[in-house]
Amino acid sequence: MSTLVQITALPSEQEDHHLLLNRAIRKSNIRKDDIGDWRIRKRSIDARKKPVRLNLQIEIWKIGEEKISIPPYVPQDVSNAREIAIIGAGPAGLYAALRAIEAGLKPIVFERGKDVRSRRFDLAKINKEQIVNPESNYCFGEGGAGTYSDGKLYTRSKKRGNVLKALEWFVEFGADPDILVDAHPHIGTNKLPKIITAMREAVIEAGGQVHFNSKLTDLKLKESHIEAIEINAENWHSFNDVILATGHSARDIFYLLHNKNIKIEAKPFALGVRIEHQQKLIDHIQYHGDDENPYLPPASYSLVEQVEGMGVYSFCMCPGGIIAPCATEQEEVVTNGWSPSKRNNPYANSGIVVGIEPSDLPDFKPEDPFVCLDFQKLVEKSCWEAAGKTQQVPAQRMEDFVDGKISKDFPKTSYQPGIVSVDLNKVLPDLIARRLRKAFVQFGKKLKGYYTNDAVLHAPESRTSSPVLIPRDSGTLEHIEIKGLYPCGEGAGYAGGIISAAIDGINCVDAIAKKYDLH
Repeated sequence: MSTLVQITALPSEQEDHHLLLNRAIRKSNIRKDDIGDWRIRKRSIDARKKPVRLNLQIEIWKIGEEKISIPPYVPQDVSNAREIAIIGAGPAGLYAALRAIEAGLKPIVFERGKDVRSRRFDLAKINKEQIVNPESNYCFGEGGAGTYSDGKLYTRSKKRGNVLKALEWFVEFGADPDILVDAHPHIGTNKLPKIITAMREAVIEAGGQVHFNSKLTDLKLKESHIEAIEINAENWHSFNDVILATGHSARDIFYLLHNKNIKIEAKPFALGVRIEHQQKLIDHIQYHGDDENPYLPPASYSLVEQVEGMGVYSFCMCPGGIIAPCATEQEEVVTNGWSPSKRNNPYANSGIVVGIEPSDLPDFKPEDPFVCLDFQKLVEKSCWEAAGKTQQVPAQRMEDFVDGKISKDFPKTSYQPGIVSVDLNKVLPDLIARRLRKAFVQFGKKLKGYYTNDAVLHAPESRTSSPVLIPRDSGTLEHIEIKGLYPCGEGAGYAGGIISAAIDGINCVDAIAKKYDLH
């Protein structure tokens, strides 16, 4: 049994392991001669006051205490094992496939988009030519939305499963071991493709299959049980177990289920704008003027405010990041943010969104599963039209937005397709715009200097989570009406990011393994 000790250190001290160990020894009352090994287990930044400090959790093993090491991923040959279908090769789908191999199941993965490297050509077309491939974009393709829109690995949900195991799998396939230590781990869009490729190769090496350009187009049911799936409107494949890990933007899946009389429901989501500041400003605010400290990483922030009964909050904050075009259809615009591994771009961006309940919307009907989705689509198309029907987005400086003024010019933006000056108060629905106006003023009081006309709003930030829930049984994780169908991850409404989606993929496979008494 190890001993855990909490200590603090200046950022400049974090590489002085002799100093850190001695500080931990003084707090633990363990004699130095009795120590067999030690490590930094957790690391976080405390920037509440100056000087900025690190909170460190030190784990110490005495001589004779066993360090238990469990392999994060245990493969086996599943070439001839029971087959399960996994729809989608995002984090939920890939982790489900790896877990299936551990459980003795053969995963057959169907991904509507391209492999992770081929996707790059389609992303370039969105950015440079403003052409959207509806099957291959920032949302669709191997690795899912997170691969090319940041790679943040932290999650607030600790109850859904083993977060450490999910992180260890990333390390197993090539991520920096620091993600096991940092409070807010991050891989970076530049490094994730190689890791995703290694995961896919592990699935194939164990006897599983991964099929690209393979879109789910129909389901065959027999007595409320899944019997087969149709791929690309032509090929039928028999499966008794199907994990539906299609992501929050696969709207065609929601319509498919509804048309098959498979129950879906409207789900709360959030919508707003993506705001961009200079990273130097955010560093200055968060580090109390100590922003030239070379030992400190680019600063992030987290903001929340209740406005007229709705929460307004920061979402997917990207230090040193870039705003990306994340539309999945030509006649819409969508923004998201990402950061490279070093987070060394000069901009900081974040979604600032308003939480929406289905009942908040003017067209709400309890029986309508698409009320939130329709609202989301309406905003995305309105923004597309306002910006000139291209992948440019409507934009406004922050103070101008609050004051209702058209911005005459803009600082340089990281959004590559370009921005168009509009009054976002006339483009965004009033229930969103008026709450954002009030929230920005309050955020400026919380973070002195945040409320500035040098910050630019890009609209919309609309794909925060799925606007539709695919309900499932809390015990078996199967759809409440259809046996053998496992709604999974963000697209089904059961995750909110890479790690929680990955964990949900693991959980769905565990439910299948339990059904067949596999261990």
